[in-house]
This record gives sequence, structure tokens and C-alpha cells, in this order.
Amino acid sequence: MASSTAETTLPADHPLRSGRTADSALLNQYRGSRDSSGAPAAPSRRPVWFMRQAGRSLPEYRRLREGTSMLDACLDPEMASEITMQPVRRHDVDAAIFFSDIVIPLRLAGVDVEIVPNVGPVLGSPVRSRSDVEALPELDDDAFAPIAEAVGRTVEQLGSTPLIGFAGAPFTLAAYMVEGRPSRDHLGPRTMMHAEPDTWHALASWAADVSGRFMRAQLEAGASAAQLFDSWAGSLGRTDYADHVHQHSAAAFDHVAGLGAPLVHFGTGTGEILDLMRSAGADVLGIDYRIELSEATRRLGPETPLQGNIDPALLDADPSVLEDHVRRVVEGGSGAAGHVLNLGHGVPPSADPEVLTRVVELIHSISPADPTAEDPSAES
Repeated sequence: MASSTAETTLPADHPLRSGRTADSALLNQYRGSRDSSGAPAAPSRRPVWFMRQAGRSLPEYRRLREGTSMLDACLDPEMASEITMQPVRRHDVDAAIFFSDIVIPLRLAGVDVEIVPNVGPVLGSPVRSRSDVEALPELDDDAFAPIAEAVGRTVEQLGSTPLIGFAGAPFTLAAYMVEGRPSRDHLGPRTMMHAEPDTWHALASWAADVSGRFMRAQLEAGASAAQLFDSWAGSLGRTDYADHVHQHSAAAFDHVAGLGAPLVHFGTGTGEILDLMRSAGADVLGIDYRIELSEATRRLGPETPLQGNIDPALLDADPSVLEDHVRRVVEGGSGAAGHVLNLGHGVPPSADPEVLTRVVELIHSISPADPTAEDPSAES
């Protein structure tokens, strides 16, 4: 992470330049337990946020979204900002995650895509040939205006709490484009890699460009970190990832390299390719619930900060079972240079918001310096 370049590439009032978020607990751990000057330092408390914290599990979200489609909500700056803020107010999490969707760059470019309830992203015309790729529209930077406005509105309210921007990784975005809708095995894009490699690389390059620019728009508008989601990379073998995907993830990260903001890479079922994902340009690796954090550290080395990996299935377990699990996750992350607590996947729609709040309170009660000790400064 080239933090020394932040002053020349981000606006003067950016939270990282002004210092509003620079020494937050989240960024301390993303930097490997270091303060904004680079000196070793313990965080003020153990940081935690949840993927999909802004949304489906919150009654206030459902009320606000009533009658509004998902993508229309994402592109309404006032609504997107309010939804982003809701879990910060409710749960006291240590970061906001920008409310949007990975297919927003497609919509902004003019691609026919909708989020169909109970299905997911559906394209009017799947992209399955070289001519389909060549017909894809160019994305104008001016199209990001509603994104920048929503980020600006949110950052004004967050104060010292960082906002995390995000985008879909090129493989996941391209997989939706080839299949035209969600898929279990992603056979279409995996076949294209081998049957029409030139077409695949052209499509993945297009996806990398729009995703990278989407991340950059959020960071330049005020986000203090960014996460690249590769939700479907776990369907790939190691060789296919290395030969057909890695370069495109790296290209997406290239759009935001040198801004001085920590970059996180997360995928599901990606335990066998964690090292490759890290080398694509991430500072922090998000770990899903399938492997222990201690094993992730063994594979990546102790210098790599980690994020994760509470199993979402345990949110409905007996409180004592959930507490024991959270404490094991905290202990498991203690061998990494930094550790931000999160789920090993997104918040389920059925999750009880009160349980999430109690998980945050528990994490904040555990001493930042000792995973086995309670923090006497934490509120009860």
C-alpha cells in the first residue's frame, strides 16, 4: 500500500488526507496494526463490520426500499447514503460499506441489466461471442456522478468512521454477463476461457476496466478503503485462476493502486487460491467461513492482514455457542499482522439485527491487545 502518494492523488478534504479516518481502528488493522505514520500501534478497539450489513436484514431498510427497485435505490444518492448509514447507527460497527451492487457499472454503461427479486442479476442479452463483447458500450466517467454524490453525502455523516467502497471482481462480473443470470457452476464462463480464450480475455478486460473505475470513483469521492468481491472465484481451479483471471483482477486493482487506501480482496470457496488473490494487488485478504484463520495465515504468511470469518449460520445458534465461536475467530486471527472481524459471507436476510448488535458489543469487549481478555474500557 503506497500511502505516501495519497496526498498527491486524493482531494485535500478526503478523510484520509484530513486525518478524520486515518487512525481509525479499521485502518489500523488493515495496515497491519500500524498507525497512519507507519509506526506499530494497537487499535482503539477490535474493529468489526459485516458484509451486506446495509440491507435486507434491517426493517428500516425494507421500509425505505418499498416500491423502489434495487438498482434504482443504488442510483438515488439520498437513498443509497441513508441505507449505508443505517447499520452504523444501529450496530456501532467500525466501518460503513457503501450501498450499491456489483452490476451498477454495467447499468451506468448502458447494459440492459436488472436485479430480479429472489433471482439476482439478469441481463437482457448475455455476452457469449466476440461480437457481443465488441458491442459492449464504453463507460463515461461522468456516469459516476450519482455514486460520487452518494459517497459524499455519507462521508459527511460518518465523521471518523471509514466508508469502504467496493466493486465486483472481473471474473464474477463476467460470469454474470456470460450466463445472463446467476449460475451454480459457472460453466459458461469457464468454457469460454478454453473454447474462446481471446473472447474471454476481451470480456474480462472490459469488466476489469469498469470495476476498477467504479472503485476509484468511490475512493476519490471519500471512501477510505475498498474491497473487490470475487464471489464466484471458488468455482475455478488454481490453474484456470492463474491463467485466465488473475491478470484481470490485477488490472482492476491497478485503477486504485497508489491512492493510499487499503485494498481488500474477498472470495467464497477460495482457500486454494488465497496467495494468488493477494498477489493481484490486495493489502488484506477476506477469508470465508470454510477455513480457519490460523490456516489462512499459514498459507499467506503472518504479514498479511486478514478479515473474517464468523460463520453466518451461527447467528441463529444458542447465544453461548455463537459467543464461543466468535471468541475462537478472534483467537484464530491473532497470528496475522492485523485482523478485522467480519462474517465469512454476507448477512443473511433472516438475521436478527439484535444478534448482530450483540456480536459487535462482544467483539468490542475483547481487549485489542489480548484475545483472551476483556477490554475494561468497553461498554457493557
